[in-house]
Amino acid sequence: MTVKPNILENKRIFMAVDFPKKVIHGGTGKLQREKTQKNVLDFSASVNPFPPGIGWHCDTTDLAAYPDDTYAALKDRIGSVFSRDPEEICVGNGSIEIIRVFCSVVLGRAGGSRFFTDTPTFGEYELSASLAGAQRTEKPENAGVRFICNPNNPTGTLLPRAELLDLLADTKQQGGILFCDEAFIALADDRESLAGVRDTNLFVLHSLTKSFAVPGLRFGFGFGDRELVEKIETARSPWCVNAYAEAFAMEALLHLDELAGSRRKIERERGRLVSGMTGLGLLCTPPSANFILADYGRDVAPLCEGLAKKNILVRNCTSFGLPTCIRIAVRRPEENTQLLEALGSCVR
Repeated sequence: MTVKPNILENKRIFMAVDFPKKVIHGGTGKLQREKTQKNVLDFSASVNPFPPGIGWHCDTTDLAAYPDDTYAALKDRIGSVFSRDPEEICVGNGSIEIIRVFCSVVLGRAGGSRFFTDTPTFGEYELSASLAGAQRTEKPENAGVRFICNPNNPTGTLLPRAELLDLLADTKQQGGILFCDEAFIALADDRESLAGVRDTNLFVLHSLTKSFAVPGLRFGFGFGDRELVEKIETARSPWCVNAYAEAFAMEALLHLDELAGSRRKIERERGRLVSGMTGLGLLCTPPSANFILADYGRDVAPLCEGLAKKNILVRNCTSFGLPTCIRIAVRRPEENTQLLEALGSCVR
């Protein structure tokens, strides 16, 4: 008697052994408010505390029709702002969707694909690449894709444009693609952006979520080689940007220059937070973005729990491999004062 292999059982084994786990994220304020019915201050979500005031409107009649899946008008608007051709622009339901689709297109169709990420950094690069079947290498010269987050999450470190161009040259010489995630750069220093650089070995990711403090409206966009962008646009979900997100993006893109005012206010509050936390004995990594990485010197779980009891959420960085660190978003002055007071009572 021939025994047929149990395909389902084999699949269960694969799922149990090889399937990666979801990445832990901050931004759990909404959940905590619903659970506790209290006014929770969420410092775990790094969004602009001083977003430009923009007037935008989505005609409800637009909801009766599918969006234009080519997003021609939206890409024209992005292209006019960033001096890129529409064929060099892809869009997505948040920047993470673009990361996922990029990995499936670039890494998923090549057996034995390898990628490289610095550590610590945003966990979605490794997860998305792993879901595509790629493996992480410790040697960037062996990687088909090198991911870099600039400014980096969670450290807030911003690499200068010249250094990134050198890194691009090295990656290109090694036959790889440099994936540069600039989700926070508009709140750091947009002069260091690579968005205007055209190179077949470069892909640049942007998002409006952080800059305009609209995490509930998922919208991301990217710049790359026309052939690569065409593949990403084919592989992404149809109508991935809904009518509300598209309407908001069309208006917000006209207000990017106003983010200079946001950056000035963030820098001032960031300095005050660093000074206050340093005075409490925390060691802060020199930040460039709208968040700060602070080392507590010991396990941060009790500190995070103590702050949560005071209805303040911070990002426990254990999932980044930093069990003694927290990441704190820069918020408005009165909220930052409240955080410093709560930290003062918890660290003593």
